[in-house]
Amino acid sequence: MHPESGSVLPAGYSVAVVGLGLMGGSLAAALRRDQPQVRVLGVARREEAVAEALRSDLIHDGGLTLSAILPAADLTVLATPVRTILGQLPEAASLLPPHGVLTDLGSTKQAITTAMERGPRPERCLAGHPMCGKERHGLCAADADLFRGASWILCPGRTTSPEAVRAVGSLARSVGARALIMDAAEHDAIVARTSHLPYLVSAALSRAVAKGVADGDLPALSAGGYRDTTRLAAGDVPMMLDILMTNREPILAAIREMQGEFGRLEAALAQSDEHALAAYLETARRSRRVG
Repeated sequence: MHPESGSVLPAGYSVAVVGLGLMGGSLAAALRRDQPQVRVLGVARREEAVAEALRSDLIHDGGLTLSAILPAADLTVLATPVRTILGQLPEAASLLPPHGVLTDLGSTKQAITTAMERGPRPERCLAGHPMCGKERHGLCAADADLFRGASWILCPGRTTSPEAVRAVGSLARSVGARALIMDAAEHDAIVARTSHLPYLVSAALSRAVAKGVADGDLPALSAGGYRDTTRLAAGDVPMMLDILMTNREPILAAIREMQGEFGRLEAALAQSDEHALAAYLETARRSRRVG
């Protein structure tokens, strides 16, 4: 993995954002604020979403179909759920102008990279994943600072052109992110452990607590640890289902590793082995790494 160099987007450049939820809306907001020389276009399924984006000055123009917007865009960004992206890719790639580039913001990359390689204009397509987000979702949660300081992973396919890599790298830097090139399989294996497994652990903890603690007792008998650890369980369920179903094998491997860790803890506690528990927890404390 290494940084990709390049410049911000040029004057008169046009970016089409397909999907005006949290990620797409935040990208539009960041471009409008930080890159005023860029023309931002939007595509959404609902007229209300396009109208709201126009009222909020997040986009210059918008529409309900790919064909109405994409032929006029220098760079198209698919900011929809992963399985929706997979369905949109063939049409979106076929609508690109000769110089156009297509990318996405999906959280899993192998399936998308493979679909790009097999679809129209593969040399103009580049899979991408900004490492950021929130539990809240929808256009109302859009945040122009969402990408600032985040890593934006680029996963080129076998035929992706250097021009496409430069274009998407410039987009990432134009909103304050760091563009990093990485193999799609390596990306999916890592985020299965650093992003998808934490979500599942959070969901499992929420269910376990709900079974053992009455609602009335929770406020008085829980503190920051419970709130922090279950925060991810409040995320967008349809989006997470897409992630889980398109990254199954790496996530299953991560779950099995976690089950092994719980097994070690359970065995030490069942045997009242304080030495083993202390050693386990001390190793965990020392090995904790955060970005």
